[in-house]
Amino acid sequence: MRGLHADTGYLLYRLGLRSGQLFNACLQESGLRLRHYAVLRFLATADGALQRELSARLGYDPSAIVGLVDDLEKLGFAERRPSPDDRRSRIVVLTENGRGFLRDTDEAGLRVTGELLGPLEPAERETLHALLLRIAEDGLN
Repeated sequence: MRGLHADTGYLLYRLGLRSGQLFNACLQESGLRLRHYAVLRFLATADGALQRELSARLGYDPSAIVGLVDDLEKLGFAERRPSPDDRRSRIVVLTENGRGFLRDTDEAGLRVTGELLGPLEPAERETLHALLLRIAEDGLN
């Protein structure tokens, strides 16, 4: 019988949990969580997105997206606007306050990644990132 640490899927799961814990600890003061941060990061790369698109792209339940966007709107980090393509739909867009928050948290994100990947050499970190990106592009799109 194989041990848990012989299972790559389990190791990825555990590292994902640890990464989330570390990042949530950095975000704790702001009142946001990693899920909020993911929405903001996605919006930073788009000119806005329908909530159903956020749900599909981030892999979150649609009802969770509603709550996350509500939270971000209350903080002034995102806002819902009428969709130019369908006036019945609303798109979620990042505000200037949201962009500022992302800039302010960039360093914290790098510290978390640095802590998590501390045992690796810089070249190993690059290789790991490239491999994870390849898996993510194939399996998460």
